[in-house]
Amino acid sequence: MTSSITGTSAFQITVQPSGRTFTSDAGETILAAAIRQGIGMPYGCKDGACGSCKCKKLEGGVVHSAHQDKALSADEEARGLILTCCGVAMSDLVLESRQVTEVGAIPIKKMPTRVSFLEKLSPDVMLLRLQLPATESFAYHAGQYVEFLLPGGLRRSYSMANAPHTLASCGGIELHIRHMPGGQFTDQVFGTMKEKDILRIEGPYGSFSLREDSDKPIVLLAAGTGFAPIKAIIEQLQLKGSTRAVRLYWGGRRPADLYLDAWVKTKLSEMPQLRYVPVVSDAQATDDWHGRDGFVHRAVLQDLPDLSAYQVYACGTPLMVEAARADFAEAGLPEGEFYSDAFTSEADKTRDTANPTNPS
Repeated sequence: MTSSITGTSAFQITVQPSGRTFTSDAGETILAAAIRQGIGMPYGCKDGACGSCKCKKLEGGVVHSAHQDKALSADEEARGLILTCCGVAMSDLVLESRQVTEVGAIPIKKMPTRVSFLEKLSPDVMLLRLQLPATESFAYHAGQYVEFLLPGGLRRSYSMANAPHTLASCGGIELHIRHMPGGQFTDQVFGTMKEKDILRIEGPYGSFSLREDSDKPIVLLAAGTGFAPIKAIIEQLQLKGSTRAVRLYWGGRRPADLYLDAWVKTKLSEMPQLRYVPVVSDAQATDDWHGRDGFVHRAVLQDLPDLSAYQVYACGTPLMVEAARADFAEAGLPEGEFYSDAFTSEADKTRDTANPTNPS
């Protein structure tokens, strides 16, 4: 949902503490302007639902289009926080965003792809592999996502589940699609889609990727198909020969939700620095589950009550990501060491949408 917000001219936007600058055109969101000019700022859904793009406004005026309260509350907005994905500059701006990076070397592309492989990994998770055009190169960071361009201007976003260096050996991009009954795209994936179908994609998008300029131990936190970008990051760590200690916590409601459990256990024998803790929140007697139970992020806190020396990469539902962010901060995790990608469904994007606000 959007409003009729329009700006009157181009404005300069400065991002601190990096000092990088870019301009926004009339009516253009801050995030769209940053992406267009190769300035990497943190973001996830691009729809005002997840809050991943939240940053501090130090100077200037911003007006927001419709967004969800859980992404940006009225109290946060009053304290000068903004969402760049649905915020439009009304003057020159100075923002504070500590994760800003230059990513101009990786262009965003639109291209046709061919479905080369379909396999059910669980009753409601499909592995979808896309063959890329032989004439097109496609670069991305492990952890980023692509958008499917659907009829009627609709888009659906999914993270790449394989690291870039595996494109040739895998035969293209690997995606993990969870079936959402009634969903226009996922009904197609689980119903009529077949090998050799042509789909159009655009990407890469997202700021969720491995920070390789640190030697801190890593916690990888995934819920359900949030494992997809985490899998790509594990492959990237293995490629780099990283010796950083890595703990993977993967949660699901039932054991079947841990749909690549065997793949992870294979990696344990290849990567001695990797530890794996599967967590199930709603196991039934018929599951014969004898592992950890409860909420996956709380399993992290049970094992690591002091997170002050760690770096965390979290991917899953907005509820899980935000609970982890808050609880991990209380456990000492530095604010700048929590990297996240919150999966937002179309229902998430339209639920509890706030009204457009006045410039602040």
